[in-house]
Amino acid sequence: MPKQTTAPDQFRPNWIEQLDQRYGFAHEIRARYQRYADDLGGEASLSYAQLSLISHALFMQVWLNQQEHALAKGQEIDMGRYTQAMNSLQGIFTKLGLERRAKEVPSLSEYINRKGAKA
Repeated sequence: MPKQTTAPDQFRPNWIEQLDQRYGFAHEIRARYQRYADDLGGEASLSYAQLSLISHALFMQVWLNQQEHALAKGQEIDMGRYTQAMNSLQGIFTKLGLERRAKEVPSLSEYINRKGAKA
């Protein structure tokens, strides 16, 4: 099956991994994913549920952006669905947290000890 060049019509848990990295859209989504994960303390410190919420948030953002582009072109959109998606996105952001969290890093002495143990 060929890789996706845009977001799928319906959410799939692995939709981000299925994007074709030759396209700017895929790079933008990966960058956003990384920014979310970094804001929450780094991907390694996140639970499966948090990673899933990030993927859902990105999908909703893409869908909302598509609706806004259609509206800007004078097309009609379902404002009820738009509002529901916006509220859902806000709920995801609230669950994940809106403040940045520091990434856990070892102290200098721990770092030096680890480097010494590897040598």
